Amino acid sequence: MIKNKYLILRRVFQISLMTLYFGANAWGWNFIVGNLSSSKILDTVPISDPYAVLQMFAAGAVIASDVFIGALVAVLFYSIVGGRAFCSWVCPVNIVTDSANYLRRKFGFNQIQKKQPASRNIRYWIIVMSLIISFIFGVAAFEFISPVAMTHRGIIFGLGFGWAAIVIIFLFDLFVLKNGWCGHICPIGGFYSGIGRFSLIRVKHEEEKCTLCMKCKEVCPENQVLFMVGKSSQQVLMGECTNCARCIEVCDDDALNFSIRDLINKTKEN
Repeated sequence: MIKNKYLILRRVFQISLMTLYFGANAWGWNFIVGNLSSSKILDTVPISDPYAVLQMFAAGAVIASDVFIGALVAVLFYSIVGGRAFCSWVCPVNIVTDSANYLRRKFGFNQIQKKQPASRNIRYWIIVMSLIISFIFGVAAFEFISPVAMTHRGIIFGLGFGWAAIVIIFLFDLFVLKNGWCGHICPIGGFYSGIGRFSLIRVKHEEEKCTLCMKCKEVCPENQVLFMVGKSSQQVLMGECTNCARCIEVCDDDALNFSIRDLINKTKEN
């Protein structure tokens, strides 16, 4: 069994996706054309960022039918299957933040910063503010300053300001705040947390196997979702879980694994 198989799969998927986007722009490939805000697969299936579309709607823009359908496709996929998988399996900034998190652990910065000085609710306030600003000024507010969009466009069309976004986020996560961007500030992650609460693919913890090594909490970018570790056997149902599977990979006790949401027992309990 490959120890870091999910990490390798995520990197292969992220790099392959960026290559396909780049190929569409540079060589005319048509498997997936566009960007993370709005794309088409094989010039047929539209996929749109629902958070970007929501900002456009707040700004008073007329939403084209294919863009609206693309947003519905994304919402249905992430709410039913993927959860917040966009953040760990698609977003190019994830590679940057994971690297910073690795170096924090490697150099012991996590031990220096015992308590997070910022609330994880900041991202939800940014969502609200971005929609208000979009409504007032008639523009999709966050899209203009989104490091995710800048990085993605930079990879496809030439980095430009994308380099600055990458460096700032890396240094912020490394020296200032553990998982600062993805875990506290990014409104895209906050938005997908909302729809990801209902997804079927879940991490499950088996308490009887757990030896309380806490490696899972050390690597998890949203370690509050693992509140049950060493306490009870249950699935991770909080929307903030990114399904990155790092907790599964570092668990030597095999106490964490992917599972399908237990809808039957949940229905009985309700």
